[in-house]
Amino acid sequence: MATPHSQPLRRLPLLRQAIKMKRQKAKGLLLETPPQTDQEMEPPSHHFSPEEKALIYEEALYTVLHRIGQPEPKHVAEATELLSYLQEAFHMTPEVHQQLFRKVQDLEKPLFCLKVTVKQAKGILGKDVSGYSDPYCLLGIIEHGMNMAENDPGSNRRRQKAVVKNTIPEDQTHRTQVISQTLSPEWDETFFLEFEDITTASFHLDMWDADQVESVRQKLGELTDLHGLRRIFKEARKDKGQDDFLGNVVLRLQDLHCREDQWYPLEPRTETYPDRGQCHLQFLLIHKRRATTASRTHPSYTVHRHLLQQLVSHEVTQHQAGSTSWDGELSPQASTILFLHATQKDLSEFHQSMAQWLAYSRLYQSLEFPGSCLLHPITAIEYQWIQGRLKPEQREELAASFNSLLTYGLSLIRRFRSIFPLSASGSPARLQSLLRVLIQMCKMKAFGELCPNGAPLSSLVTEVLRTGTLEWFHLKLQHHQPMVQDMQEMCKAILSLVLDVSGDLHQCQRTWNKIFNNTLKIDLFSMAFSELQKLVAQRVKEHMEMVGSVVNPEMGESLFQLYLSLKELYQLVPPPSERDGILDLDGFHKWFLPAIPAWLLKTYSVALARLQRAVQMDQLVPLGEPIKHSTSAVDLSTCFAQISHTARQLDWPDPEVAFMITVKFVEDTCKLALVYCSLIKARAKELSVHQKDQGQAANMLCVVVNNMEQLRLVVLKLPTQLAWKDLEQWAGAILEPEQLQHTLHAQLKGALTGLDHEIRSGVRTLAEQLEAGISRHIQKIVGTSENTVPEDAILPLMKFLESELCYMNRNLVQENFNSLLLLLWTHTLSVLTQTAAAQRNSVQISQKLKTALQNLEFCFHAEGCGLSPEILHTPSLQDLQRNLELQASSTQELIQRYFSNRIQQQADTTSEEFGAITIKASYRLSEQKLRIEVLSASNLLPLDSNGIAPSNKEGTSLSAARWRSGKSSEPGIQRTRVKIQPWTFMSCVILGKSLPPVCLTFILCKMSWRQELANRSSVFAEETPNGATERWMTDQQYPPVSVLVSPPPACRAHFWTPALA
Repeated sequence: MATPHSQPLRRLPLLRQAIKMKRQKAKGLLLETPPQTDQEMEPPSHHFSPEEKALIYEEALYTVLHRIGQPEPKHVAEATELLSYLQEAFHMTPEVHQQLFRKVQDLEKPLFCLKVTVKQAKGILGKDVSGYSDPYCLLGIIEHGMNMAENDPGSNRRRQKAVVKNTIPEDQTHRTQVISQTLSPEWDETFFLEFEDITTASFHLDMWDADQVESVRQKLGELTDLHGLRRIFKEARKDKGQDDFLGNVVLRLQDLHCREDQWYPLEPRTETYPDRGQCHLQFLLIHKRRATTASRTHPSYTVHRHLLQQLVSHEVTQHQAGSTSWDGELSPQASTILFLHATQKDLSEFHQSMAQWLAYSRLYQSLEFPGSCLLHPITAIEYQWIQGRLKPEQREELAASFNSLLTYGLSLIRRFRSIFPLSASGSPARLQSLLRVLIQMCKMKAFGELCPNGAPLSSLVTEVLRTGTLEWFHLKLQHHQPMVQDMQEMCKAILSLVLDVSGDLHQCQRTWNKIFNNTLKIDLFSMAFSELQKLVAQRVKEHMEMVGSVVNPEMGESLFQLYLSLKELYQLVPPPSERDGILDLDGFHKWFLPAIPAWLLKTYSVALARLQRAVQMDQLVPLGEPIKHSTSAVDLSTCFAQISHTARQLDWPDPEVAFMITVKFVEDTCKLALVYCSLIKARAKELSVHQKDQGQAANMLCVVVNNMEQLRLVVLKLPTQLAWKDLEQWAGAILEPEQLQHTLHAQLKGALTGLDHEIRSGVRTLAEQLEAGISRHIQKIVGTSENTVPEDAILPLMKFLESELCYMNRNLVQENFNSLLLLLWTHTLSVLTQTAAAQRNSVQISQKLKTALQNLEFCFHAEGCGLSPEILHTPSLQDLQRNLELQASSTQELIQRYFSNRIQQQADTTSEEFGAITIKASYRLSEQKLRIEVLSASNLLPLDSNGIAPSNKEGTSLSAARWRSGKSSEPGIQRTRVKIQPWTFMSCVILGKSLPPVCLTFILCKMSWRQELANRSSVFAEETPNGATERWMTDQQYPPVSVLVSPPPACRAHFWTPALA
């Protein structure tokens, strides 16, 4: 079997210079020293000299001109298009192109060769007695007159038979080995078949069954069926040593692609043998003895690498010129040329992968394209790597490429902050791709054999990351070096440095650490934080020592920003398990203790200035529904929020100092609240001077009290905003509870008390403007005529209140409006009480005042939107309601009220302290007569000197609540018999009177009943059951017992006045 023509030749000096690699031994190629600095690094150039470019261009033109085989589906078929692309890719002028093109045309044509690999066959005929065959193949190429006529019908059958043995000379015929006893032979043998003209050449392969001389006994032993017996008889007629034909494959070379790999059916297929099986063949149309200088002087893979390097360089630069990044996909023209060149040079897959690796690894160090382009050749080399298959110079060259890319990759990793900025899209992906390439490269068997003494990749990357972090910090330190060496500028420079460090650590934590940890298990963030915090702490300490113990306001502001930056940086500290011991930044807050007074003073000064400016700009106009305060209240809320934000920013770690800072903040906030009240009142007075309209002045006053109420709400939030509960729990171990109460809570209470006083003062001023109108309209009610109904009399008052209260409700917040309502309600009750006392004898005026009070109560309640019933129903209101109810009642209504009260008193009395009487009562409806039967009395009080209570009952019917006839009548009095016995008596009387009684009163007296009153009992006559017929009701029809009640003497005298008759 022939081998490819590739003997080592001496390289041209220019090519050696273009490679720019230092040849070293395979051992010890990986440097163990730290990476070189940027000044020491010189990335290899990917450019060729004009002479080298001309040699490569000549090779590419030769490849296109002597192209053979059908084009691949996605390749370019037109030679002119490929030539135009080459001229552009090599940047050749038309003159140089024509000169080199004519030179290539004059070169000797290559020797065309068909590289055939007979892989295997399947399903072939079994020619032996055993049912198997001993197949082998004969193959060759027939050109010109050796071809049989294709269109001759008479020769068609002959053409189907074997032609290699009879047509192709024996020296041009190639034969495979014989595979015994199989129907699926495997050869995997490669042959090189030369030809001159592809258009007239055809490939022929005949498959034969080798005939081996065997005895009859051996053949009978192999006999398995009737077909085997037939084969014995057939072979008996055949000459000894004659092979059996199994089939053939005939192909025209001009129909083949440069590379073919497929199964071909064996011919001829006839009725006897419709399926002779298939044969697996691989074809490669290659060149031998190429006339180009590069092919004659350099290894094929080296020439191919140079051509690949030039075309890829052109592809990348073309995309960069169009402001796009190359995705690793070659253009159809470049793919076609490289495919043709690799095929014509008969480059193996391994050497093609090696050429790609050498070209891409060099280009990657000077051009920008995805690192994933390097993964394919790495994988291919790893898959096809066989130790010892490379020549020494190839091993040396491959090892140098490994070392060069590793050194370059480490230099990029050391400078990853500038090489892969997050501002550029895709930077994390590019870094991750680089790490993957380095990891895969270091895992290769080739790398382990060629670079055996190198340190592990993770150790190298960790070291360069630490070195790169220090270099980055010193570059930033130099960048922020102030031009003027004064304390203020130096503080700003350190602040900028700390901000850059914090930003870098944030990037490391969020983005870069994940990449390095996932690929190499390297904790970049912890390493970077450990190094950077040490450097930052050193610089800040030195600066604070220079500042000293006295800090001016300007310096204090810069130090505050520096403190916040360090606090943010310290919050990034890794967990204790991921860091080493104590950090240099621990306790950094103590460095800033001298600056705290300046910070507090600055905070108060800024807030006071903003407050004064806000009040001066305020026009005391509401911001609009539903907001009823003005702009200065909003600005003041912002000032307080900024103070609270400053307190949260400080978040001082020492509890004692933190408590003092909070006390100061609360003190300043309360002071600002009271200052604001004074300023806003002065502002309202200033604006009111130029206002002639009293309504505008009232509007401003409403806005002022609304602003104060908004301020009160803001002050109430101080404990929450300043986290008093957390502070009290935190500082409770070192501070007494009384100290907390006497400082924070006392200050807040004092401020709220002052604000409440200012609000009440403003609301009182508004109320005074309405109180005069209310008093005036109440007096108008008194002055109305007697014929005016109460509803019409109170109408002006209600309209006045509706108008004024709606106005106040629109302009005041709810809290201030409720306060105003309470003041007005108190004043209204006072005026009504005085007016009612003055008009005690006028029933009509009292009725009007009573109606006014009822409507005023409804007005001030406003269906739940005003004052609550609990606030409205004061003792003053209840007294006024009772007085007006009595003053507005007629005589009969008063009597009814009196007896209703007496009856209620009788119903509520349960004890028999004064004794009890037993009665029977019935009522005859037709005659309107009431029958009373007094049965007995018990437990009476003894009034005589002998301790005995003689009884005399008197029953009286009086008009108390209402009369059915509408007229009054004289009360009737009847007396029972006197019965003297100890404590009890029995008596019966029938009382009838033709009147509609309402109340029935029983008076129990001693003998001289007009002098001493003993007991009295009252019941409702309406409670007496009405008879359904004209008969009297029986004893069992009414409960007989009534408890006696002792009335006050005044009632007895009033009861018997003639005016009541």
